[in-house]
Amino acid sequence: MQTFSIFKKELNSSFSSLVAYIVIVIFLVITGLFTWVFPQTNVIDSGFSNIDTLFTLAPYIYLFLIPAITMRVFAEEKTAGTMEFLLTKPLTDWQIILGKFFASYLLVFFALLPTFIYYYSVSELGAPQGNIDSGAVFGSYIGLILLGGVFTSIGLFSSVITSNQIVAFILSVFLSFFLYEGFASVANIQALSGISYSFSQLGIDYHYSAISRGLVDSRNLIYFFGLIALMLSATKLVLGSRKW
Repeated sequence: MQTFSIFKKELNSSFSSLVAYIVIVIFLVITGLFTWVFPQTNVIDSGFSNIDTLFTLAPYIYLFLIPAITMRVFAEEKTAGTMEFLLTKPLTDWQIILGKFFASYLLVFFALLPTFIYYYSVSELGAPQGNIDSGAVFGSYIGLILLGGVFTSIGLFSSVITSNQIVAFILSVFLSFFLYEGFASVANIQALSGISYSFSQLGIDYHYSAISRGLVDSRNLIYFFGLIALMLSATKLVLGSRKW
């Protein structure tokens, strides 16, 4: 119940400050333009019944939009001086963290939800009708939902270690990008050729790509849930120190 109170407070704060609306609109406009309008990426010109453009582009949009959602979660509380008041309430650290996490995560899900119209549209436009790899599409959606959880947990961690929202945003973008692309890039270094495959498996992109192919393997799920738990635990550690 206490977690839900924090969740509701955060959600109301996001919608009252227009953050939620701006994030959802920007996400839909960008993905919509690339999927349906821009040459070389739009579905109509490609001639294929898929929405791969959405699943390729969305992680990179996430890299900026999710930090924009989460940068204020703790940093704003510190700047406004309400963090101390919140911590004096009969709430555990985990109730505070989970309430804020699920509120931010729900905004990400709301932004993604309207894109199911893309799937329906392509399915209807296919020749024959329904000629689309539904398994790969739903696997990709599962991957995006899990990826949103990881980036949200990284954003909370970035926000809790600073009172400056811009710093929290930049740190969240950096950590999210490094975990998404960094390991794969480092694995391409010649000196690491012997362990490049194993090293690339540490990165988010490896597991996201596997799920996007429709391979919803338990190892990939464990990776995503484990990374979310790790980042939320790091947030708990910083919050528990009470030193800001």
